[in-house]
Amino acid sequence: MMPGGTPEAWRKMDDIAHKVVAMHNTSPTPKTVLHVGCGPRAPGKLHETFCGPDWREVRLDINPAVNPDIVASITDMRDVPDASYEGLYSSHNLEHLHPHEVPLALAEFKRVLKPYGFALVTVPDLRQVARFIAEDKAEETILMTNKGAITPLDVLFGFRPFLANGNLYMAHNFGFTATTLRAALLNAGFADVAVEPDTEFNLWATASPSAMPGTGRPS
Repeated sequence: MMPGGTPEAWRKMDDIAHKVVAMHNTSPTPKTVLHVGCGPRAPGKLHETFCGPDWREVRLDINPAVNPDIVASITDMRDVPDASYEGLYSSHNLEHLHPHEVPLALAEFKRVLKPYGFALVTVPDLRQVARFIAEDKAEETILMTNKGAITPLDVLFGFRPFLANGNLYMAHNFGFTATTLRAALLNAGFADVAVEPDTEFNLWATASPSAMPGTGRPS
């Protein structure tokens, strides 16, 4: 899903994606993206940046029932070699971790990326949700999805219908603002980080192990 609100996040992420492809354009094989916490295979699950002939998806998930290529936790991907992927996509995984597990996952994300690869990470934006909590609108519908209505409490703690059906993987144990997500990625050793909100209560971050030439951002 393309970030909404401001196109700046999309431009920054697209800029990095094009540089990754250009730096590896001598390779006859597609670039590989590790889709972590992929969940069940379904149309639209992989971000459009990684769709097309330039990319090949490798799916990783802790749940063997979703038939991933690699069964592993995002906090321990020891079966994934160092510096082996040009891209990594993580959509709404980090909020399911406990606080002490987040640095472990981000360190793994950095470890498996090639020096000029990049991670695209999206998580809920707690700052956007907090204003509804502050206004005592915790149960107000803020988004409608094909699974049902989403409230601020669902963003904070996990989508309750899924939890009620026994899918405890959907519980939320942590959260981020743009500032704390950027700090977490920098603390994990990423050199080039950009974080932007969208209009659907998400944050979008791009992070590369090395500073990207021409991005104009300090390492």
